[in-house]
Amino acid sequence: MKTEAQIQSIIKQLSIKEKIHIMSGNATWLSEFVGVVKRGKKGFYNFRPYPAGGVKRLGIPAIKFADGPRGVVCGQSTCFPVSMARGASWDVALEEKIGEAIAKEIRAHDGNYFGGVCINLLRHPAWGRAQETYGEDPHLLGELGGALTRGVQKHNVMACVKHYALNSMENARFYVDVKVAPRTLHEVYLPHFKKCIVEDKAASVMGAYNKVLGQYACENQLLLDDILRKQWGFKGFAVSDFVWGIHDPVASVKHGMDVEMHIASKYKKLEAAVESNALSERDLDASVARILNTVFDYSERKDPVRYDKNMIASSEHIELALESAQKSMVLLKNHNDTLPINLNANKKIALLGSVCDAHNIGDHGSSSVRPKYVTTPYQGMRRFLKGKSAQLLKYSGASLSKAKEIAAQADAVVLVVGYKHNHEGEFIINSNLEKVLSKFASFGGDRDSLRLPAGDVDLINAVCAVNKNVCVCVVGGSAIIMEEWRHKVPAIVMHWYSGMEGGTALANVIFGQTNPSGKLPFSIPQSEQDLPFFDKHASEIEYGYYHGYTLLDKENKKPAFAFGYGLSYTQFVLTNFEVAKTDLTEGDTIKCSINVQNIGDRPGEEVVQIYAGFKQSAVDRPVKKLIAFTKVLVEPQKSKTVELEISLDKLMYYNTDNSDWELEKISYELYAGNSSQDANQLAQPLTVS
Repeated sequence: MKTEAQIQSIIKQLSIKEKIHIMSGNATWLSEFVGVVKRGKKGFYNFRPYPAGGVKRLGIPAIKFADGPRGVVCGQSTCFPVSMARGASWDVALEEKIGEAIAKEIRAHDGNYFGGVCINLLRHPAWGRAQETYGEDPHLLGELGGALTRGVQKHNVMACVKHYALNSMENARFYVDVKVAPRTLHEVYLPHFKKCIVEDKAASVMGAYNKVLGQYACENQLLLDDILRKQWGFKGFAVSDFVWGIHDPVASVKHGMDVEMHIASKYKKLEAAVESNALSERDLDASVARILNTVFDYSERKDPVRYDKNMIASSEHIELALESAQKSMVLLKNHNDTLPINLNANKKIALLGSVCDAHNIGDHGSSSVRPKYVTTPYQGMRRFLKGKSAQLLKYSGASLSKAKEIAAQADAVVLVVGYKHNHEGEFIINSNLEKVLSKFASFGGDRDSLRLPAGDVDLINAVCAVNKNVCVCVVGGSAIIMEEWRHKVPAIVMHWYSGMEGGTALANVIFGQTNPSGKLPFSIPQSEQDLPFFDKHASEIEYGYYHGYTLLDKENKKPAFAFGYGLSYTQFVLTNFEVAKTDLTEGDTIKCSINVQNIGDRPGEEVVQIYAGFKQSAVDRPVKKLIAFTKVLVEPQKSKTVELEISLDKLMYYNTDNSDWELEKISYELYAGNSSQDANQLAQPLTVS
């Protein structure tokens, strides 16, 4: 890594034009248009890494941006399940491996910068890009986002966490002004960013499009200057969200925004701003120094392996995508052990549904990965059944009478229903541009409904009328309300957008090759009325302290399926929850253990979840909040003791009187279970004195 003196020496040799060039994306509207003409629908966006900066005469490397997060957007890379599905795995070690695989493929594409650590909090399931993040809980977001960051940066790829901050609406993202109280900001919407930036040392941060408290995020003094730089001590560089992120270039640079991505537009005005003394050249130098320090740091590190094109969509990475898809599946209901389907007893299996044979791997916007192939549910089930005596009957369900006829003659029915990219996803609101882009991609935006499409509900009702052995597999990026049909079917699986091997994974789960271990990364409510206010076209909105399971707890409302909930083909019993020391002082850590017993007849993975309660708090606190979790594999009729060590920081609240974090000297409650609503949660008291 270059010394500060070396960096300053390089900066002194740069002209103002070169400094601004280093702070600017190098793409142009012409280059984008040429990309459209050359590659068309198969991938004009980020088909190759987008460069920013770089000065050859001084040996300054360019930033080479590759988008994500379900894999590398460039070329034909491995398509992993969307982040929300990976959030359902609750598997930190697996997510770090995925980060490594993504980084290897970026390096093989000649990139060095990953713009795919999306950790915006899921406030409301209508958010169109919910699939790009990990869930509704700050702790879960921080743990998985941190794992992805660490994995990516092991291979000298700079990880960029996004979209900083409070970006959880899609249609209004370019103009909405998010109002938020200080405690809500620091306790709910920023902890996961702090975790990835301070603890996991993310190299870069991407600002959001929206306003926060009246200022656009990419020129927001509170977010960029006060919190990111001064409070958290962030030394890396910040980039704008693409094209429309910068509004006032002078204010943006002054408050710590370093790079305008991916096309220089507003930053073209910086040279005139320096000449007129509206901006100091020292402000440019501060941004350039942050960029150079980070880029040289990563480019001069020793690579752990050699990166070549054979790494892109390698068999090893595809196998990892399959493992991730399998571990993401959430078994929500399994009445009378409907699953796994017994092929000895069920000889005719009907596969029905609008997306049962669709290449349905998620949004078609900036996160779209273009793998060489996609295994659909039909292809996965057909391959699984090859050579077996069972017969597979496939139909889309377009005609209800035909669907009923097929279902009536089947021993078991699998329905694959849900959303496609046109129902939810990234949204471009610039009308002229949207008309052009719509020829190449479809942009879903925020959801108009939280329920399945009407045709899917009709299909479920029709099939249930003639066959009682039905499993519904639901495709989507966040919570889907199921009240009009969930009591009619014996089995429900959350299938997600499961990546290029999603169909293989689903077949393995349905037929029992794989024991499902996924847990919901959000709550599924019984009614839309149980959710925070959401207006997809709002010009101003207030984000409150409560959402998801904390809101349901606060209002004493029972979810349809709780945060952290998921069944298995085996059964687990949690016992002997112990806290090593129950009277702690500041500086101590919480050390606890719990026994996980598998009382079933097959191996399985359980997610042990630790929540904290705050009954004695002098301030308004959640009924409980997640503070730790771990995933453990237990063999049948065996048990394991899980040990966790938790920082007391997890119990702190943000004191608005002194604008700092505070640990109350009170008694707390610790709960251990396998969901936020586990009726068998074990409890232990804890006192901080």
